[in-house]
Amino acid sequence: MEARVKELLSQMTLEEKVALTVGSGFWTTHAVPRLGVPAIVMTDGPTGVRRARPNARNPLGEDLPATCFPTLSTLAATWDVELVREVGAAIGAECQALDVQLLLAPGVNMKRSPLCGRNFEYFSEDPVLAGELAAAYVQGVQSQGVGATVKHYAVNNQEHERFTVSAEVDERPLREIYLAVFERVVKKARPWAVMAAYNQVNGVPACEHHELLTQILRKEWGFDGLVVSDWGAVTRRDRSLAAGLDLQMPGPDDDFDAELVRMVREGRLPEAVVDEAAGRVLSLVLRAAANRRSGATLDEERHHQLARRAAAEAIVLLKNEGALLPIRADQIRTLAVVGRFAWEPRFQGGGSSHVNATRVDCAYDELRKLLPERVALRYAPGYPAEDALDEALLAEAVEAARSADMAVLFVGLPDAYESEGYDRTHIDLPPAHNQLIHAVCRAQPRTAVVLANGAPVAMPWLDLPAAILEAGLGGQAGGGAVADVLLGRVNPSGRLAETYPVCLEQTPAYLNWPGENGRVRYGEGLFIGYRYYEKKKEKPLFPFGYGLSYTTFAYTGIALSTEEITDQDDLVVTVTLRNTGNRAGKEVVQLYVRDIESTRVRPVKELKAFAKVALEPGQEKQVRFTLTGRDLATWCPERHDWCVESGAFEILVGPSSAETPLRAVVTVTSTAAPPVFDESTLFKEFLRHPVAAAELRRLTGPQMQAISPMTWVFIQDMPLRRAVGDLFRGRSRSELDAITADLVRQVNAAVQAAAGKSQA
Repeated sequence: MEARVKELLSQMTLEEKVALTVGSGFWTTHAVPRLGVPAIVMTDGPTGVRRARPNARNPLGEDLPATCFPTLSTLAATWDVELVREVGAAIGAECQALDVQLLLAPGVNMKRSPLCGRNFEYFSEDPVLAGELAAAYVQGVQSQGVGATVKHYAVNNQEHERFTVSAEVDERPLREIYLAVFERVVKKARPWAVMAAYNQVNGVPACEHHELLTQILRKEWGFDGLVVSDWGAVTRRDRSLAAGLDLQMPGPDDDFDAELVRMVREGRLPEAVVDEAAGRVLSLVLRAAANRRSGATLDEERHHQLARRAAAEAIVLLKNEGALLPIRADQIRTLAVVGRFAWEPRFQGGGSSHVNATRVDCAYDELRKLLPERVALRYAPGYPAEDALDEALLAEAVEAARSADMAVLFVGLPDAYESEGYDRTHIDLPPAHNQLIHAVCRAQPRTAVVLANGAPVAMPWLDLPAAILEAGLGGQAGGGAVADVLLGRVNPSGRLAETYPVCLEQTPAYLNWPGENGRVRYGEGLFIGYRYYEKKKEKPLFPFGYGLSYTTFAYTGIALSTEEITDQDDLVVTVTLRNTGNRAGKEVVQLYVRDIESTRVRPVKELKAFAKVALEPGQEKQVRFTLTGRDLATWCPERHDWCVESGAFEILVGPSSAETPLRAVVTVTSTAAPPVFDESTLFKEFLRHPVAAAELRRLTGPQMQAISPMTWVFIQDMPLRRAVGDLFRGRSRSELDAITADLVRQVNAAVQAAAGKSQA
């Protein structure tokens, strides 16, 4: 491939190479017919293939039918890597059937705030969960000979002023949260493409960000694919090309093509820059052409059933008082099905991810198919299509619920509440939906609420219904999936992929959203999602990783492969899990790591591994996880690298971030170059390092013991040269300088010697 690309570039004119770096239309690249270079088609995902009809007048509104799978926000709730890979493969197969060579998905941006209008397109608030699921999605798509595009790189976490806003984020959260997810996908799945975002990152447009596009993405992570712009994100093609962007979309851009040619010929832009970008476009085009499958067809029925299975696996049982669910058909004669969404489902998000579904199931029809004929269904819409209260519809719904044996109430967020292009201003359900819940639950205590939404919502009515199902945006087969879970054909095993707050004011980014004067400050730093709630000791509505089941599980044991490791070693953690109920079910085992005593600001604990485990009643299984030094590390700005501190780390395992019954401790020794202390090092920094502290106490033991408690408090934050003055009062300045120099020399020697022994 590399030789072929070089050969083609050598035969191209400068004009042809420049043209390759911009699209020829809204969804296509330029072809070079005289050299046999075809054009390729790219199109949106991630819910399915959004392929515009050939010769469509509107490239954004006339799409061919394709399977609409659950949104990524919903797929994430499965916590099922293999299932997400299977969905990715199905979407890749549909790309082949619809003649698409590059899918513009998945989106992996972190959920910094529940207000982001595009959160339904993203996986999670946690980079490990999002990264593992996104890598599986990419692997699935690309297993079909179709490229996947990881987006939006980087720090694209709001729609407000999305074309221009500068995300102001410090180096540690940038690396540990916002870039970590992209790094995991790039290294693990090797996507064909990465999409550069609209926004600026610390004042530099993402499409012109040399550090992000070249230094980090290519040189540090080893990415060898194509960098494509978000649609309309490029303002200066010369700067973008020089920074590492390869393809500007959409096109054409004839005026700028001519300007770029002039810049090269006048020596203002190196031709080598154009060659690199054009070469990467050629590599992707040739790769796609080699994998094109003529005659591929859309397997609508198989993919619809996969969409139903995925949607069912994603449903989270939030509440189930009195074991109201699953519905026992032999114990009811009448079921009230209330809420317009039961008949006219909300199953996908708005904007560029919108898919023209091959078919759409509604929950009412699917319940009717699965329930015996003797069970009567009473449907009441409850609320109008528009966001308003209709007293007549409300009264009808209340009567239907009151006269039935139980009610299932379908509510959520309408299309207009969440979409690409704008953010939400609150996290409330429509007033008509909230009022319906209150009225129906008062009339019928045996009510289950089913939520359709792409992001968390407030639940001021939480205590009223007996059961609550979070169904998310389940795609075209979501109605059948809800019926499967309601009736117990599928045991709910979804777990929340993001924290649900009690109210908007409780959320981590509340005070820094959405920014001002063109900038948004990520003032919460590392503490997004569950990291914030745990550090603040705030109790959310529902914690990250939470979800109930129709059966029960017991975490019965944890074992470590060793109790002492270095940061270069792997640690194997074995967890024993048993199904203690009378139904088959699946549990999501979640492993978190806590640095027991760190010199750095760190979250209480962080997710580092997870597994979805299927168990029959009474069955017990062992689950194995392998942790590496990176799982214990923080980003060190002073070293521009990942660092592990020596000390004890706690391994915590359980069913959610708020419940980790299994715990074990491992002692870790860092093999990184030891710190070098000097006279300006704070006294407390010496005391934090075990070897340095021991040597300092050996050398100044009597002086330390003589210091009063009050002085000891002050001395902690002094540089060594100042602290020595308090330790050795009455000495001359020259004597104090000599003592300080001797302390620095001996402490550093002891630290270096200890490091040498540990590495040996």
